[in-house]
Amino acid sequence: MTDKLPIKNQSSKKNSAETAEEQGFLAHLIELRNHLLRIVISIFIVFIFLAPFAQTLFDWLAEPLIAQGQKLVIIGVAAPFLIPYKFAFMLAFLIALPYVFYQVWGFVAPGLYKHEKKLIFPLLSSSVFLFYLGVAFVYFALLPMMFTVLPLFAPSSATYSPDIANYLDFVIMMFLAFGFAFEMPIATILVITTGMTSRENLAQKRPYVIVGAFVIGMILTPPDMISQIMLAVPMWLLFELGLVSSILFKQRIKEAVKYRDKMQEEKHIDSANAMVASGSAAAVNEAANKLWEDENYEYEEYDDEDDYKQLTDEELDAELERIEAEEEAEEKKKSQQAKGLDKLSSNSDTTKE
Repeated sequence: MTDKLPIKNQSSKKNSAETAEEQGFLAHLIELRNHLLRIVISIFIVFIFLAPFAQTLFDWLAEPLIAQGQKLVIIGVAAPFLIPYKFAFMLAFLIALPYVFYQVWGFVAPGLYKHEKKLIFPLLSSSVFLFYLGVAFVYFALLPMMFTVLPLFAPSSATYSPDIANYLDFVIMMFLAFGFAFEMPIATILVITTGMTSRENLAQKRPYVIVGAFVIGMILTPPDMISQIMLAVPMWLLFELGLVSSILFKQRIKEAVKYRDKMQEEKHIDSANAMVASGSAAAVNEAANKLWEDENYEYEEYDDEDDYKQLTDEELDAELERIEAEEEAEEKKKSQQAKGLDKLSSNSDTTKE
C-alpha cells in the first residue's frame, strides 16, 4: 500500500521571486537615469544663461595673467569661438555642483542607515565648500604668483604669450587638482569613521602623509617647484584640519561605530540563521528526492524497512518452504488431536456398556 502525501509546488514562488528581483533592479536603473537627467538638464540650463557672456567670462579667467602685463595668443582656427564656450560649460558645471551633489545624495540616501545619513550629509556639504575653496585658492593666490615667476625663466629671445587653449587646459587642470586636494579633511574623517584607522595612528604617520602630499603635488601639477609646493603644503595643512575636525565629529563617529558594530552583529546572526535554514533546506531536498510527481501534486512513496524487506529468490523459496512446513506441522498436529479425541470417545462408550 502506498501513502500519498501532497505538498505545494514551489515553482510559482521561485518565478515570482525572480520577477520581483528583476523589477527591483530595473527600478534602480530608472531612478539612476532620472537623477542623471536632472544633473545634465541643470548644467545645460546654467550654460544657457552663461553662454551670452562667454567672452567676458574668459577675460575674467585670464585676469591673473593679464594683470602681470602678459597677453594671450590664438593659434587654433576655431579657438576664438570654441574656447570661451568651453570655459562657460565648465563654469556651468562648477556652479551646478551643489545641485549635482544633491542629486547624488537623493540617489544614495535611500540605501543608507539613519546614522550614516547624519554623518554623510554634512560631509557632502563640506566637500562642496572645500572644492570651491580649492578653486578660489588657485585663482586668487596660486595663478598670480605663478604668472609673476614663470615669465622670468623665459629666454630673452622668446616672448611669453601662452595660447588660450593651452591656458584654459592648464587652469582647469589646476582647478580640479586643488579642488580635489582640498577634500583632504573629508578623506581623513571618512578613514577614521569607517574604522580603517584611528586619529592617533594617523597623527603618528604624519611624516608619511607629508611625503605623500609632495608626491601628489609632483604628479598633479606642472613640472615647477612653485605649484608643487603650493599644492603639497595646503594638503598637509588640510590633513591637520581633518584631524582636528575628527574631534568635532567625535560623537557622530562614535554613533556610527556603534551602529556599524550592531549591524555587523546582526549580519552574523543572519548568517547563522541562513546556515541553519540551508541545513533544513538540504534535508528538504533529500526528502524531495524520494518524491514522485503526478500532474500538479507530488506524492511520497511508502517505504518502511521495519514492515517490509525485499528478499532474493533463494530467500523467498526458503521462506515459502518454511511456511509450507509450518502448515503441514499444524495439520498433522490437528489430525493427531482429532485421533486422540476419537480414541477417548470410544473408551468412554466401552466403559458405559
